[in-house]
Parts: sequence; C-alpha cells; structure tokens
Amino acid sequence: METITRISGNIVDIVKGRIYPGTLEVSDGRISRITQERERYGEYIIPGFIDSHIHVESSMLTPSEFARIAVIHGTVGAVCDPHEIANVMGVDGLRYMAEDGASVPFKFFWGAPSCVPATGFETSGARIDAAQMKALFEEERVGFLSEVMDVPGVLHGDPDLAAKINVAKSFHKPIDGHAPGLRGEALKRYIGAGISTDHECVTYAEAMEKLTLGMKVQIREGSAAKNFNDLIPIAQDRAARCMFCSDDKHPDDLLEGHINLMLERAVGYGIDPIDVLRIASLNPIRHYGLEVGLLQVDDPADFLIVDDLRSLRILKTVINGKLVAKDGMTMIPETPKERANVFRAREKKVDEFKVGKREGKIRIIEARDGQVITGHVQAVPKVMGETVVSDPSRDILKIAVVNRYEDSAPSVGFIRNFGLERGAIGSSVAHDSHNIVAVGASDTDILRAVNLIIQAQGGISAVSDTGETLLPLPVAGIMSDLNYEEVARRYRELDAFAKQLGSLLTAPFMTLSFMALPVIPELKISDRGLFDVVRFEFIDLFASQ
Repeated sequence: METITRISGNIVDIVKGRIYPGTLEVSDGRISRITQERERYGEYIIPGFIDSHIHVESSMLTPSEFARIAVIHGTVGAVCDPHEIANVMGVDGLRYMAEDGASVPFKFFWGAPSCVPATGFETSGARIDAAQMKALFEEERVGFLSEVMDVPGVLHGDPDLAAKINVAKSFHKPIDGHAPGLRGEALKRYIGAGISTDHECVTYAEAMEKLTLGMKVQIREGSAAKNFNDLIPIAQDRAARCMFCSDDKHPDDLLEGHINLMLERAVGYGIDPIDVLRIASLNPIRHYGLEVGLLQVDDPADFLIVDDLRSLRILKTVINGKLVAKDGMTMIPETPKERANVFRAREKKVDEFKVGKREGKIRIIEARDGQVITGHVQAVPKVMGETVVSDPSRDILKIAVVNRYEDSAPSVGFIRNFGLERGAIGSSVAHDSHNIVAVGASDTDILRAVNLIIQAQGGISAVSDTGETLLPLPVAGIMSDLNYEEVARRYRELDAFAKQLGSLLTAPFMTLSFMALPVIPELKISDRGLFDVVRFEFIDLFASQ
C-alpha cells in the first residue's frame, strides 16, 4: 500500500466549520503540518466515515474482509457490537474478531456485548457475565457497553444486567441502547440507568423524544431495518446529536455502498454538508472517544479525497497515512482467515421432523416482509396419514429449529408468507443464538437443507427437486472465509434460488434469520419450542387438545 506524505485539496474542517484550499503533510501516519493556500482545487479532502453501530458478522464476512470492501465506500472505522459471535463462542469469539480485525489497516472499535445469551428461552453457545466483562475492560479489548437489549431487565433492576452496566460506568465508558418504541416514564428510567444512544427509533416523534431527554440518535439504514427517510428530518435542527449507522449490512448490499449512501441522501435532502459530515465523523468520534483523525495537526492521517460535496464520489481513502482504496478498488490485500467454530449437531433423519396429528387447529407464525416482528394465526392443518405436513397450496410451511450446540431433536412448527411452492431453505445465521433454522415444502426437503448446513459446520442452503446450493459459513457458523466478491455472488445466487422456489419475500434469508428470536413479538420458534413473545411463555403447537 502506498504511503501518503503530502496531499493537496480543498480541506473540509468540520471541527471549525470551514473549507479552505491547502496541503496536508503526513509523517509516521499522522498529520504533521497543514498549509493554507489561496488557489482552490478541484477535489476535496474530508474526514473518513464511521459506522456508529454495526454487527460485522451480519455481513457474513470476517472483520478483515469487511474492511476490504468498506474502505472503497469511504468508511475508515466502525463501532462494532460482536454480539453475534459472542453468543456462539463467548469471550473467545470477541478475541477472534479483534485479532482478525487488527490484521488490516482499518479502525475497528469493539464493544462488550451486554446480553449473552440474549434470552434464556433458546440454547446458545456461551455466557458473558459481569466479571468477564470487567476483565475485557481491564485488558482494553473493549471500549463501550454494547446495546442493552434487555429493556425489561433495566426497568425492573435485573441484578446481572445492573452489574454489567455498573462495570461500564466504573470504567467511564459509553453505554449503548436498544429500545424500540420505548416512550414516556419508562424511557426516562431507561436513560436514567446511564444509556446514552439508541439506533432503534422508527418514527420522527420517537427520535425527538429521545433527543429531548438527552439521548443521541443513530439514524439507521441497513439491509434489514431502513429508517433513514423517517429520521433524517431530525438532523435539520439536531445534527449535533445524530450519528449514522447500518446495524446489519448484507454482503450484496455492501457492494453497492455503506455509510456514504446515507451522506449522499442527507445532502440531497437539504442538510448542510458540514453537518452531514459531522454526523458521519465528528459525532461518533467524540461520543466514543475514537482514535480517528479529523484533519487537525497531530491527528491520525485518516481522510478521503472526493470530487465534490454533493455527489461525494470517493476517489481515495487514506487510513493512518496509507492509501487503502482508490477509484473503487481496495488496496488492502486479501488475507487467510482462521476458522473458529462451535458446531456439535449431527446429521438428522427425516422422522425427526414429523408432527403427529391431533385434534384442533395449529398455531402458525405469520412472517412479514421486511420486518422482524411476526403475526400469530391459526388454521386447520393438512394431514396425511398420521402426520401433519406442509401445505404449499395454502402457504402453510413447516419450520424447524435444530440445536447446533448439542445433538437433540429438532423443534418443529408452521409458518406462512414464505411462499415456497417446493424445496426448502435453511440457515445457521439465526439471531441471536445461531442455531439452524429451515423452512420447507416437505420434511424431506427440510432434512436436506439442514444436513447440508451440518455437513459444512454452518452455512446458508437452498434445495429443490432439481438441485441444491450452499454458502458455507465455517467461521462460527455465521461468517465465510471467502473474499467479499465471492460471498456476495453466492448470496445473490441463494436469494434468486429461494425466489425461484416461489418466495415473494424481498429478502427471504434475512426474514428467516429472525424467526428463531424469541424476544421480538409476536410468535417465534426456538430450539426449545413454539414461543409466545406477548405472553412470554412456550405454547403448544395445537391450539386445543
């Protein structure tokens, strides 16, 4: 990678709020001198972008591979919650992410996941308690407490969660929130616990209330949740308390862009470019205390060269004085990825997915396109002989969750709105514990989809009467060891395969990944059974005996 020692352009100083022609001199990866000049240049030098909240694992790329594509889009750093791998491998997973990320010239900032496991209603691979969290802060492996998803635990004073929050406070570290729809007195109590950000706002009114009460709002636009259009108006008057984030970004979407896409839209919306750049850089850098440059003398030499402040087309990305991307090409070389995993499930047999017939209707999960919440409906089941089977003609398909951490019988239920007319799809990306989840038109198809994943020790699969395809995910069962272009290509093939089977969902594998998460309403299924999230209890598959 080329080392930058001197570069000229129109310098955009978002700290002082001015733009001037000048030359940066770089020494040992830091800005050693800035000379202001008279003649304006055709290009602009701006600070690099920060994703203020992301789960890198959701890209299905290792941190080092994520960095290779992110720098093309001007991202120089990311505030990361390694919650997904932590639920699989605990502290060992965090160490894996940090070590892999340190192998490339990109600025990863890791948090301590607050909820591992996310819930006691599913089997996960690990637990992180307050004592382990304290050790992580002492080792300086983490710099903040990641999103506190257990809102009831905060409001009701859960002692384990309170201990984790107190650990973060004792180290004077920021505490991130996760409080979708929380308003009024409950919100005040949640903020009063020391929680300072939220990336889950979905309406302008909700965001304004949180801003007014002292929170900072992370405007999110990811692959699963897209809130930019509803929230960008808050930046007109409250830009100083806003940040941009993606939360979850799938590999095919990363090819198209990252935080840069949000900047372009914000400028197009009419937000002042200086304010937009502050939202993307200055605000997260100051909130989290990140060692990322802001075009000041003695700062790390982290910056971008762009053509103008409206299109923000990124010509070069520089991190610590190294040219890491140029004209849409990454300069970071591909590196070997170690495979770290926990996968103990053995191949299944078709009889394990059978449901014996009984009197009464069956309870059915109702998936909703583009959402992680579900509905709850009932229907008379289709029965063949002594068993209840999928009924593609009514879009009632069987869904199964297989425990990956120990060899046990699958949990089986039914779901609608996936639309598969034949075949099955499966995934070991299943928030938050990442067991195997599969949906299919027959038990045989579900078996094939599940066993493909077990054989690969993790992956995303699709099968039909004419063939099968698999994206192996051998790193914790949730990330690939392939390069970003290959992962994106295979993911797109799987998406197309699922749609050829009849799925009308915008992102069938994304929707599938949230069907086993028993903390988001209304009806979900974990490896332990069908779970009513409203009543917060397991319920029988049959509505009456």
